[in-house]
Amino acid sequence: MNEKLNVGFIKSVLNVYDEMSENGISIVYLGEFHHQITKMFISMAEEDMDRKDEKRSTIKKVYSVMVETLQNMAKHSDEIADKYNIGKGLFMIGKKEDNYFVITSNKVSNARKLELQKNVEQVNIATREELKQMYKEQITRGKLSEKGGAGLGLIEIARKTRNKLIYQFLPRDEKSYFFILKVEINASKI
Repeated sequence: MNEKLNVGFIKSVLNVYDEMSENGISIVYLGEFHHQITKMFISMAEEDMDRKDEKRSTIKKVYSVMVETLQNMAKHSDEIADKYNIGKGLFMIGKKEDNYFVITSNKVSNARKLELQKNVEQVNIATREELKQMYKEQITRGKLSEKGGAGLGLIEIARKTRNKLIYQFLPRDEKSYFFILKVEINASKI
């Protein structure tokens, strides 16, 4: 039996579609994350960029940022299911003018918020040379200097994009926040 959809629902779907199209969003996913889902996003994004005849260097950079952001999301999420390494989150990728963007969001606890915020800020204030040094220290020692520091994924994203990491923490409840991370990749500068 084929039921008719509610007119309000159809208008909502059209509004979401229009909003996503106007903002250049090509892939949106809200739900469980695991290895197969990540591979699917990467494959879909690569196919989309191939259809748009993007330069190989742009595809590689966007690919790398996608992998790092998804790994970062999994690492910092507090909703990771222990046995299967599955977590709930939001993932978006799109292109507006010459800029690709990758946006992720996941839940983090109040306790982890402060550390994550400190790490992102440390990456954002670092010069290119400091990021290079932070990367070397992280690779060779598995940790950064006594000043502390950000994780390798955040450092890599900043190094590859040469852009600041755009982020926000939105209160979710008394014990947690949604961490939203936006990374921009300028295709014309690659």
